[in-house]
Amino acid sequence: MTGWLFTSPDGKTKPVDLPHTWNGKDGQDGGNDYMRDQCTYQKTFAKPAFEAQTECVYLEFAGVNASCRVCLNGKEIATHDGGYSTFRVEITEQLQGENELVLYVDNKAGDKVYPQRADFTFYGGIYRDVTILTVSRSHFDLDYFGGPGIRLTPKVEETDGVLIAEAYVTGACDSVRWSVLDHTGVAVAHGEGTTCRMEIPEVHLWDGTLDPYLYTVCAELFCDGKVTDCVEQKIGFRSYRFDPKQGFFLNGRSYPLHGVSRHQDWKELGNAITKEHHDKDMELIREVGANSIRLAHYQHAQYFYDLCDEAGVVVWAEIPFISRFMPGKEAHDDTISQMRELILQSGNHPSICFWGISNEITMKGESEALLQNLNDLQELCHAMDPTRLTTMAQIGAVSLNSPTNTITDVLAYNIYLGWYVGKTEDCADWLDERKHAQPQRALALS
Repeated sequence: MTGWLFTSPDGKTKPVDLPHTWNGKDGQDGGNDYMRDQCTYQKTFAKPAFEAQTECVYLEFAGVNASCRVCLNGKEIATHDGGYSTFRVEITEQLQGENELVLYVDNKAGDKVYPQRADFTFYGGIYRDVTILTVSRSHFDLDYFGGPGIRLTPKVEETDGVLIAEAYVTGACDSVRWSVLDHTGVAVAHGEGTTCRMEIPEVHLWDGTLDPYLYTVCAELFCDGKVTDCVEQKIGFRSYRFDPKQGFFLNGRSYPLHGVSRHQDWKELGNAITKEHHDKDMELIREVGANSIRLAHYQHAQYFYDLCDEAGVVVWAEIPFISRFMPGKEAHDDTISQMRELILQSGNHPSICFWGISNEITMKGESEALLQNLNDLQELCHAMDPTRLTTMAQIGAVSLNSPTNTITDVLAYNIYLGWYVGKTEDCADWLDERKHAQPQRALALS
């Protein structure tokens, strides 16, 4: 999006285009002295054309780091904490002929919003798209934790696929009608209702990098006999499990995971990257032969999850509950909110097989408050999405007797042998020791 004015803390203003971060260069010099402050973004825009009686208008923000206040025509209309998730705000009643939009964006250090400490840069800015959405007053919910308004749970039962579809609706409606389309656009299943079950006989499986087959689900909202809203999402049918002795299985066969960890930044651009940069990242990841990706340490762009679906890579998606535990209630609530947003915004992607609840969070020690926070996240993940496995990345120095080792479905370790210390060859003995001490646990190297 073009035509923005950016004002830095010293009062200097310059024109910028989105995506934008103010840390594209100072945040990449290897130091920890990059600017963490509050900056301002301003844009004027004309009132969009819409039918006031039957339609409403939203602003959608796909990524603003880390906290922000949104003001329209001099009035604060929204705040959001958490720099990696989508949020929206309805602006119908605030619109004028000409509109002034101002965002106060803040990546300062604090004690209530994660992350606060880690060995990566917390880039400040509006680094993903801002979009004006015009929708019917009866629509799939745009306010429910930034999700698409529908939740899709595909399962495999013998040779058939079963899809549980749920819709969240704002306003009055007659019905929700569903259809599942194969890759040629032919409908293979239909359903009706805000919640329904559909079956696909002889389902074509999403089978990793060998055959990442995707179906399209179309949800139509009917009011007074007319379609007032439509949402489409890609899905894949697959089964998977993790065996403590034999590792990861996809669709009933052993499928060893060989992966990389990916951050969403490029040289001199920081995290203000375009689709072309996402495409290049995926090209490089596939070039080295990886079939899995840990998307560290926060929610990534929906476009990149789409690329993972299409490439057939298995994904570990996580929230930035990392390194420095903050014991206050606001910080605890922030981890819960960020996990809800991650699951509801990204849960329809078949590539995602693991929800990561934390990374090296015991770095500064353990406490009852930390243990409670981890257990609350574990329970939340299983309550919201019982179909997926949970995991966490432990710092390598954590005690084998730590109660944090028994929380998630899969336990993973970050170790740096051959990097910071020792030799790469030492990894085998290190992992054997932990496997011997925890034979019942499915372990991974993260």
